[in-house]
Amino acid sequence: MGLVLLDILNQQQDHTSRNVPSSDAVTLITFDVDGTLIHDTGQAASEGAHAQAFRHAVATVLGNGEESIAPVANALPRRLYHGSTDGLILLRYARAVLDVEPHDSMPHLERLMQVMYDFIQQLDDAQVGAHLAPLPGVMDTLHHLATKYDKDQVKCGLVTGNVEGIARRKMKAVGIWDTGALHPPCPTQKQWEGTEHLGFLGAFGSDYCSGNIDDLERNHLDRGEQIAIAAKRCQNLLGHQRPLKRVVHVGDAPADVLAAKAFSETNPGVVVGMVAVATGSYSAKELKELAGEPQPGKWEPVVLERGMDDPGFLEACGIQES
Repeated sequence: MGLVLLDILNQQQDHTSRNVPSSDAVTLITFDVDGTLIHDTGQAASEGAHAQAFRHAVATVLGNGEESIAPVANALPRRLYHGSTDGLILLRYARAVLDVEPHDSMPHLERLMQVMYDFIQQLDDAQVGAHLAPLPGVMDTLHHLATKYDKDQVKCGLVTGNVEGIARRKMKAVGIWDTGALHPPCPTQKQWEGTEHLGFLGAFGSDYCSGNIDDLERNHLDRGEQIAIAAKRCQNLLGHQRPLKRVVHVGDAPADVLAAKAFSETNPGVVVGMVAVATGSYSAKELKELAGEPQPGKWEPVVLERGMDDPGFLEACGIQES
């Protein structure tokens, strides 16, 4: 059974463009974080604050406080954490280092995520942002989105495997929150005490976890559920009279491409764009093969070698300056 930690809309309204001017149609752009907006400049995968939070949480909640366990990057093969969600990573990590199976760790998942967040909240921005930096083009692009695009027509948020409160701290620590590009959160999103002022629209690893750690397809299927949650939250903010007609996901991993593709297959009333950025561990060729052929008006993927540093990035998102 999937874990839904927040009260989200159970049914997405059927919004069409009937009797609604095309100028009122809205585009939602959702960004992945690691490998898309920011990159590891040192040893973030093993020594960064987020990595330490995994170890601290699993040791505290499931391991009797024994923190000598190996970090995630040493305990799991890369395919089991890169492009995955914090929930799936926690369950896989607990099995790898403590032999705790998902049927025993899943009931503790919400607590594990809260302890991760509490650990991060004890750190200052310099510690949270250690070994992390925005990728080339990210800050300029986000500033451009914040100042040159109509925020009534283009909404920006995150779809990331990160626990929401941790995503807030990371975005603040690396300067992305300060660009003003991220839209304020939907009222149904969790407050995460201490970071209420840093909230923004999106869907996070703390929102959904299937609990299925043996099926590698869950890496993208869980992420696809998150895109759906973000879209519902955006539509909730817009109300009944303004349709969300286009959802564009930006990400660097196969899970991002396949998640957006899965979302497009289950949401025929929405044009789904995918901007796959070859700024992480995967080549443009690999991402293009996964994206497959475009289906205009339904599935519109674009692959950019330089990611958000590409001068055609915003055009690839299918939006125009106001």
